[in-house]
Amino acid sequence: MITLSQVTTVLGWASLLNIGYLLLATGMLYLMKNFIKSVHGSMFDLDDAKLSEAYFGFLANFKIVTVAFFIVPYLSLKVMGY
Repeated sequence: MITLSQVTTVLGWASLLNIGYLLLATGMLYLMKNFIKSVHGSMFDLDDAKLSEAYFGFLANFKIVTVAFFIVPYLSLKVMGY
């Protein structure tokens, strides 16, 4: 049987992994912007403005999903004492 304490632990680790990936993706896009844009621009035939919009949308959506499905449930369970 799975306990709420185990769910809390899994959500905590999942939150950390998602935050780490979000920081890594943001850092890579910031540091290697020209290289990444050249690769994706040639793969998908998009201009720089569209690529920047797609990157921003990806990071924004990933952050929303991470907060809504991992961080908020984790914090709720921690506040309840699990």
